[in-house]
Amino acid sequence: MADGLERLWTPHRMTYISGEDRPEGGYEKPTGCPFCLAPGRPPDESLVVARGEHVFVVLNLYPYNPGHLLVCPYRHVADYTDLDVPETIELASYTQTAMRVIRKVSNAHGFNLGMNQGGVAGAGIAAHLHQHVVPRWGGDANFMPVIGRTKVLPQLLHDTRDLLARAWPS
Repeated sequence: MADGLERLWTPHRMTYISGEDRPEGGYEKPTGCPFCLAPGRPPDESLVVARGEHVFVVLNLYPYNPGHLLVCPYRHVADYTDLDVPETIELASYTQTAMRVIRKVSNAHGFNLGMNQGGVAGAGIAAHLHQHVVPRWGGDANFMPVIGRTKVLPQLLHDTRDLLARAWPS
C-alpha cells in the first residue's frame, strides 16, 4: 500500500533488524558482544577510531548522522554505575576528544550525547555500555528526512573512520 515514503535500499540493516547476526545466547556474553569483539579486529573491519587504556571509540555501524561515534569501555558492563573511577574519567575525556575531532574534521555545530540504559530505554545492545556522540549541524533535519523521508549519509563508513582516526590526537 502506498504511504508516500521514498525508500532507499539499505540491505545491510536487515541483518541488524532481523537479528540474523545476533550470536547464539545474544549479546549478554562478551564472546558474542560486538563491542567486546571490535577492539581485536583490524581497523578496516572494526571501525575503531581510537583506543585508550580503559575505553575505545568506534564509529556507529548504523549512524544517525555522519561521524556518529560510540565511546565504549573495554570491560563488558551494562550500567553506567558499574564503571570504576578510571573508566568513568576516560569515558568522559574520550567523549570530549571525540567532540573536538568531529568539529575539526566536519565543523559540527552541536552534538547529542547520551546513553540508553537498558532495552526499555532504547539500547540495542544493552549488555555493553556505550556513550553516543552524535554530531549535529544547523539544517541537518532538512527536507530530505522531513519531506523526502530519507536520511543522507554522504560518506562511506570506512572513509569516515579513516578521517576521524587520522585527526585523533596521539
